[in-house]
Amino acid sequence: MLVILVALFSGLVFGLGLILSGMTDPAKVLSFLDVTGLWDPSLMFVMLGAISIGFFAFRIAKQRGRTLLSTPIPLPGSRTIDLRLILGSLLFGAGWGLAGICPGPGLVLAASGEVGGVIFVVAMLLGMFIFDWLEKRRQAELNLHHRQQENIERK
Repeated sequence: MLVILVALFSGLVFGLGLILSGMTDPAKVLSFLDVTGLWDPSLMFVMLGAISIGFFAFRIAKQRGRTLLSTPIPLPGSRTIDLRLILGSLLFGAGWGLAGICPGPGLVLAASGEVGGVIFVVAMLLGMFIFDWLEKRRQAELNLHHRQQENIERK
């Protein structure tokens, strides 16, 4: 129960930070991304702060392996930069550039009843569902291909 309360509190603090920093305002985000127009560099400081904290937090988390409440910390296992990572990053960046919203602010906007936030979260969930479905199909095809290769090798 304590883990759930800490997670809830952390999410509320994170959401409040997004609101105070202006990250939930798509117009502010889009003006940050518009480097050839009326560029607003203020979000750069938000990002630099987040990257700085994240850098040290991930180093500590990697050493500890568990949270202060003794739950495991699921860190990424792969450090490989492949085509899937690049394409996913490009898709994420394009969506962020078009909408001015990314997942965290999208959830805050949806929770506050903003129609754009609700649309964004529904589209995000749909995209996650489609990715999961395609990934399961890809894995099934790879497994089938692997079994076929084993059968060919046995003959």
